[in-house]
Amino acid sequence: MKKFIIFTILTLPVIFSACKKDLEIDNPNNPTINNFWKTATDAQTGVNSIYSTFHRVGFCRNQFFMTIVRSDEGFSTSPNSTLINNFDVFNVTNYNLWEATTVWYDLYMGINRANQVLDNVPNISMDNTLKAQYLGEAKFLRGFFYYYLATLWGNVPVLLKTSTPTDYPGTTQQADVYAQAEKDFTDAAAALPETYDGANVGRATKGAAYGMLGKCYMQMHDYAKAQQAFDWLINGNGKNIYRLVTNYRDNFVEASENNTESVFEIQNAVNTTDNHDDDTQGNSDNLNYGTSIPPFFAPRPIGFTDGQARRWCVWEFLVEKTNSGGRDPRVDASFLYDSTDVRGPDFSMIYGQSFSSRNYSNVSGDPIAVATTHTVYFRKFLDDAIINYEYFHSGNNYRYLRYADILLLYAEALNAQGQTTQAYAYVDKVRARAGLPTLSTAKPGLSQSQFLAQLKHERVTELCGEGHRWEDLVRWGDLSTALAARDAGFANYQDKYALLPIPQYDRDVNPNLKQNPGW
Repeated sequence: MKKFIIFTILTLPVIFSACKKDLEIDNPNNPTINNFWKTATDAQTGVNSIYSTFHRVGFCRNQFFMTIVRSDEGFSTSPNSTLINNFDVFNVTNYNLWEATTVWYDLYMGINRANQVLDNVPNISMDNTLKAQYLGEAKFLRGFFYYYLATLWGNVPVLLKTSTPTDYPGTTQQADVYAQAEKDFTDAAAALPETYDGANVGRATKGAAYGMLGKCYMQMHDYAKAQQAFDWLINGNGKNIYRLVTNYRDNFVEASENNTESVFEIQNAVNTTDNHDDDTQGNSDNLNYGTSIPPFFAPRPIGFTDGQARRWCVWEFLVEKTNSGGRDPRVDASFLYDSTDVRGPDFSMIYGQSFSSRNYSNVSGDPIAVATTHTVYFRKFLDDAIINYEYFHSGNNYRYLRYADILLLYAEALNAQGQTTQAYAYVDKVRARAGLPTLSTAKPGLSQSQFLAQLKHERVTELCGEGHRWEDLVRWGDLSTALAARDAGFANYQDKYALLPIPQYDRDVNPNLKQNPGW
């Protein structure tokens, strides 16, 4: 059951007067700037509208093509060649590509909603503790959106007030965009509660703010500050709140949402009274509260397979055996492929049918699969645990920030500061859940560079297909044509592809907006 509020899109239309006097009377039931932002309920509605940005198509679907398919862990066999060219093989020709501009516009829509809250809620007479929480949530969400803009586009406008039609903001450099996100997360951490009651589980918490703050510092290679931010979750009050769940797959199925490993989770909900055949059926407000990513990543004929996994990712899981001599259990939670069941394709079930019966061996797949043409599908966002089909408004929550991610980043921050020996313990916590021998036992005495190489492996086996690979490659400085050895698309890679091109639509109307280098 979802333990969260129903999101409401907040619109604040300005009601213009007409020429005739009998049409000059405002409808008192319509929200306007003059009659909204008066009560605590208005404040909550405003904050809820920021969260609802996550259900727009840019974030609930298209950002996964940027963070998964564009990285070396994913690729596309979509019949839509623009997806392949723009996100897979680095042949970008369309600066206004819908799949990219929707993410850009949705992020700025979320920022504008956050700015409305920050501009107006301080003037509302209401409980001060609750007011501080709402403002903290708005700061967190604005920081989250700027984190994504800094990661994907880099040099973008920073808007800190409600937008007006006369705004023509200039470009802010990537480092300063991250700095704004860091400020928002710092302010949010000071204001947000550590936990919520059942009705509000899913809202941003102090731990989420510290986690995102640490991620910002990691991308800027400020490892000491990253360690300090993560420390609240690992050695501060957060250590009594967050812990790894026993069953790794519990992080990816609806039945175990908002568990102890979830630091920040995008709340998705499906209307169970509808027929699951479009985005909005059954919802009186005509909104989609779920995510539409499953049908685009699910194998055919269940889905469209616009995004799928590289076979090399599977091989990473097979490098080591568990303490009992078995296979890393995370592999079957991460992928649907010919051996999701270790016994092989006759036993590996794909939405109620065996892999072999679906004849996927004849599907043209990963050109670097080498030993097999069998394709591999990301599993973590799919609904195969509960149904044998997919729909465009899945209720499966997106666990954006997990405690396991925090532990591995904390180890990376320690190692980067020369504290490699101390970093072992945090990697060992993640490996222990998978039943693997401790790294302290398997590979003691690693040098700083060797430990980082091991961390790169650990992050694949723990986080593959969750949307973090691109930022990892950027942080490590690993984006290059050398990745073509396992992802053919990178043969076309150039330095300019580290950032996406600024949408030309925006540059056409805003002469102050500069294009990213190389574009």
